[in-house]
Amino acid sequence: MIFNLNDPSFILALRDIATREPERLFGSFDQRPLTFGELDRQAEALAAYLRGELGIRPGERAAVMMHNGPEAIAILFALAKAGIVWVPVNARQRGNGLKYILEHCDPAVLFTDADLWPVVVDSGAAFKGKVLLLGGAEDTISEHLEGKERLDAPAPAMSELYALMYTSGTTGKPKGVRVTHAMMAYALKSVELLCSIKPGDVFFQWEPFYHIGGAQMLLLPLFFDVRLSLTERFSASRFWEQVNASGATHIHYLGGVLQILLKQPPSELETTHNVRIAWGGGCPSDIWSTLQDRFGFEIRECYGMTEASSLTTFNAEGKPGSVGRAVPWLDIAIHDDHGRPVPTGEPGQVVVRETQPGVLFDGYFQNAEATEKTLANGMLQTGDRGWLDSDGFLYFLGRITDSVRCRGENVSAWEVESVTQQHPDIEECAMIGVAADIGEQEIKLFLKPKADRDIELHELHLWLKERLASYQCPRYLAIVDDFERTPSHRIVKHSLPTTLHEAWDSQRLH
Repeated sequence: MIFNLNDPSFILALRDIATREPERLFGSFDQRPLTFGELDRQAEALAAYLRGELGIRPGERAAVMMHNGPEAIAILFALAKAGIVWVPVNARQRGNGLKYILEHCDPAVLFTDADLWPVVVDSGAAFKGKVLLLGGAEDTISEHLEGKERLDAPAPAMSELYALMYTSGTTGKPKGVRVTHAMMAYALKSVELLCSIKPGDVFFQWEPFYHIGGAQMLLLPLFFDVRLSLTERFSASRFWEQVNASGATHIHYLGGVLQILLKQPPSELETTHNVRIAWGGGCPSDIWSTLQDRFGFEIRECYGMTEASSLTTFNAEGKPGSVGRAVPWLDIAIHDDHGRPVPTGEPGQVVVRETQPGVLFDGYFQNAEATEKTLANGMLQTGDRGWLDSDGFLYFLGRITDSVRCRGENVSAWEVESVTQQHPDIEECAMIGVAADIGEQEIKLFLKPKADRDIELHELHLWLKERLASYQCPRYLAIVDDFERTPSHRIVKHSLPTTLHEAWDSQRLH
């Protein structure tokens, strides 16, 4: 399968379905039906307003910082129709991290929920674009979704930008991944391979739209005869009730979701559902069979990155512990620290090469240095460790780069450390990942006080909570006299202890 990059975007499918079957269900949000006709009408009206009255040109950017909701879906489709580049912003982001993204992407317009607007203001972000709010007394989004205008403009080509998705997978500032319409189409085809889609399938989806995993699912009904059952967030206590009510055949997991479900009291609802497949990333091999036996679904693991059209590997064979084999349009290999292939079974860095054009991203937005490093020798340097078996199945071993996978998010050490070092009592700090009770990792932050200063850890914890997203806040804090350093004076992080007995634990407060 090769997509012609000169063809118009698949977003035309929304208008086609809406014209032929306006009452056909796209899906539902918290059991409220969403039809193709309604979504297309709202998207067209908003797209016409953005291109017409606001004068936003194709290729300009629109930042969207919103909670999951029907309006957010219509906004996404409107931007795609208008050729305006969508910049999804994590609704939990705040402070310097939010300020950097909003200033770096330089949006022509910002869409945000009314309750999140104060967070934007508090970040100090300076941008010149228009601000559109949803909800509250100053709601300016709803009226434009209810207009009657239609957009008289050609659809963007598959090769054009669909989104800038900022990722925090390395040691530096967040990087804007240039995601094309074609990359999203490949992402959907990967989901088809992983999930063995059948006509009439229902996907229960809780993942935020600002993640590539959530974003790709919003386009699935344009390609396949499926429906989405959407909700704002994951709820362990309501999960099986929601899944049963939706009639879902597929559920998605990430991070510690499966472990959380295992810890819930057994209920009749967890065995009377229609779920055929649970798919995602982060299922430990030691609970694989326990999950399948208790809940009666099949585990389907995958691995991927936004830079490679979301999914790179898929495990449709059910091989426990593996994230699967490469999708048909990508090749994977394992390299050592010098960029040389390693023998089968030996660990190293996972590198990815496209076998068809347009699958890998072409670079980060306004960041040539990071682009050159990540796309060295024409291959994607993932910064992840893994190994391949003799059948080509990949086994993921964690991240090489200086980041931590916490609560489903990649947390860059740069983001946490740059904020922490602004505290008046702190001279230096260093962040590492440590084992979590549930999920991937927890954050442990080491602190070196300034001379003649004392750090009150509970007070610091509250100070950080005001300046970091919830998933970025360290669980563990530890004070040190000094750090071991390299000849270039960098902190040697691998020498920092991962033990927890000596650390202050924020969860002991609850």
